[in-house]
Amino acid sequence: METRHGVVEGRAGRPRGSLRRCAAIAQRRVARLDPTVRGLLWSMVAGLLFVLLNSLMRALALQLDPFQAQFLRYAFGVLVMLPLMLPLMLRSGLASWRPKNIRGQFTRGAIHTLGLCLWFLAVPHITLADTTAIGFTGPIFIMIGAVLIFREPMRWERWAAAAVGFAGVLLVVAPKLTGAGGIYALVMLASAPVFAASFLITKALTRYERASVIVAWQTISVTFFSLPLALLHWQWPTAAQWAGFLVCGMLGSAGHYCLTRSFGVADISATQSVKFLDLVWASALGWLVFGDLPSQWTLVGGVVICASTLWIARRESRSPRA
Repeated sequence: METRHGVVEGRAGRPRGSLRRCAAIAQRRVARLDPTVRGLLWSMVAGLLFVLLNSLMRALALQLDPFQAQFLRYAFGVLVMLPLMLPLMLRSGLASWRPKNIRGQFTRGAIHTLGLCLWFLAVPHITLADTTAIGFTGPIFIMIGAVLIFREPMRWERWAAAAVGFAGVLLVVAPKLTGAGGIYALVMLASAPVFAASFLITKALTRYERASVIVAWQTISVTFFSLPLALLHWQWPTAAQWAGFLVCGMLGSAGHYCLTRSFGVADISATQSVKFLDLVWASALGWLVFGDLPSQWTLVGGVVICASTLWIARRESRSPRA
């Protein structure tokens, strides 16, 4: 609204100009941080967004065919990206969103689609604890790939932080592990290195592509590859389900943007210990939304994970750089 003096204010009565100044100040302060610390922060925000996304996607996948849910999540991601893409396209033309390596973009999309298919195929048949434990093997594959492909310096602190973070996960989920998934547990495990390969390709693409271009073409390519599987058992969604997929599109696009930004400013191996914070976000979400009180082991594991994340952030910020 507008005051007597002509100053535009927001709903809370604070001038919008001051909000922009606060945002600019915050942006400058973040820019002064060590690049690896900025990468950890981007990755932390991405993890929180993905926890919200996965919670909603799990509910939708139980109501519709999993492959249809996968397709609609990325199709709505395209719809979410369009309002962001059109202004720049009108000013600069299609070249502003044309990737420098179209083959790399579609290769990444195909690999990510394969990982999603494996994950959706296995998730209805194994327990949530087994899914959580197996899913957190992903950072190990990413760190190994970072050494072999990018020749990133694998200092002992990064391995130690990943090991301590994974130990914190096991403190929480080990009492609930059943090992009854059989072949589907192996299918879920197979998805971890596939997702790792997808993220390593993303890291390579950040060398010459903007984060927004990478996210846009990932969304487009995964939608393209997922469509044939979605049509096999198509069921028309309800209005509430359409709304849910719209929210998933926003969360997923924002999460992948934050993750891509983290890969662009820091070594991919340095950001992997933050992945284990996803368990803390999931536990907090269960408490806030469903009233599920965290167990003693959940609290202990959360403290261990948070401690490892803070420790690696401090060590990385002090590490000498070429």
